[in-house]
Amino acid sequence: MYTLNHRINGEATAGTSGRTGPVFNPATGEQVATVALANKADVDAAVAAAQAALPAWSAMPPLRRARVMFRFNELILKNEEQLAEMITTEHGKTIEDAKGDILRGREVVEFACGIPHLLRGDFTEDVGTGVDAYTIRQPVGVCAGITPFNFPAMIPLWMFPLSIACGNTFILKPSERAPSCPARLVELAHEAGVPEGVINLVNGDKEAVDAILTHDGVDAVSFVGSTPVASYIYSTAAEHGKRVQALGGAKNHMVVMPDADMDQATDALISAGYGSAGQRCMAVSVAVAVGDETGDALVSRLKPKIEELKIGPGHADDIEMGPVVTKQAHERILNLIDKGVDEGATLVVDGRGLKLQGYENGYFMGGSLFDNVTEDMAVYKEEVFGPVLVVVRADDYETAVDMVNRNEYGNGTAIFTKDGDAARDFAERIQIGMVGINVPIPVPVAYHSFGGWKRSLFGDMHMHGMEGVRFYTRQKAVTSRWPKSGVREGHSLTMPTMQ
Repeated sequence: MYTLNHRINGEATAGTSGRTGPVFNPATGEQVATVALANKADVDAAVAAAQAALPAWSAMPPLRRARVMFRFNELILKNEEQLAEMITTEHGKTIEDAKGDILRGREVVEFACGIPHLLRGDFTEDVGTGVDAYTIRQPVGVCAGITPFNFPAMIPLWMFPLSIACGNTFILKPSERAPSCPARLVELAHEAGVPEGVINLVNGDKEAVDAILTHDGVDAVSFVGSTPVASYIYSTAAEHGKRVQALGGAKNHMVVMPDADMDQATDALISAGYGSAGQRCMAVSVAVAVGDETGDALVSRLKPKIEELKIGPGHADDIEMGPVVTKQAHERILNLIDKGVDEGATLVVDGRGLKLQGYENGYFMGGSLFDNVTEDMAVYKEEVFGPVLVVVRADDYETAVDMVNRNEYGNGTAIFTKDGDAARDFAERIQIGMVGINVPIPVPVAYHSFGGWKRSLFGDMHMHGMEGVRFYTRQKAVTSRWPKSGVREGHSLTMPTMQ
């Protein structure tokens, strides 16, 4: 049993609330840690530290901030095994999946290493006689990030490295379910040379979140999580005058055309549907089979592969899928499977009732597969966030496109086809933020930006890439003139122009 504290102004602290929460190992169901839960006073202390550190850090040349990012990236790589172990212990995903979590986060740190180039402005000489115009990008101020349990490394690394590279200071509030990896990342940032107060960490629940959202000293908030919480984060923070990007939930569809390579499509659905036990916002949870023949071919191939999934504790060798994160998540997923059966869907593979010898108290379940699902069923409408894939059958391509576009979520989608015309049409017409063509999980690389549409995103700007740079900076336009000494042109009350 270990204890996880806050890290404020470079120092570990239990805070002042006196409240703590348990951290469980999902594979065993046993409590492995206690995490301090922040109150308003703890958030106040973190904000004060960030405000005090802001002037010196924002004045530091971007090249020097970039050198800190280079060292930080090296330290993450050096400590990869330890970080992966932390993720697997508290989240449940396999060690290899945890390493992928870390790698995708490191890619954003590598992008942040280019911050001197990314902050370059524009310059135009002689927009008027002897008048020049240029733009610069400057830090927003004190920023905060509220991150989910499912990517304890990647999503914090989407936020604070780019934010502080842009010259901001930062407060990270990670999920209290998997807090060890984010805490270690903040320690490594300090080891890399990030000054005290520039990056602070407060653990906590809704009390800490509300203190951040309403704090006058916080200028911008980033969030990733469920849609109801994203909506709350956005409305509350925006009401208090903050810049907000809040990424919500998803119901990602993969359209399988009759001409698709069915073996390739099947492998893609297994990877995208059951990786990390389906606990990814970019997981494919709906396969849209165009035509009954396509549906039959998919289901017949999916069934044996799902039944043969190697399920166990993430630390074990040759395991493909670990447990879900909490007992509450486990019960919710089982309830949705029950509803699917009650509402008339065909349960082709039943993942309920799985018990592993020696891990009877773990939150394990097998992969489940539904066929003949319709849009009015709960297992289709709700974000399951577990190892459950549903197959919906569409009569034709147009019906499939309309189905995807009708859905309230707009995070990710994919199409599998050999027809370039259909793929191009799909990419053009689909009302979704991230699109894959024969790619099941179309997560953009770090120098592009991540974000959905509709109820999957609240706010105007996506994560990382140039959208991330724009979110964490404000543009300033400067119009400059140096008139000759002793020359006067008199005053004018007419609208200024560049004539």
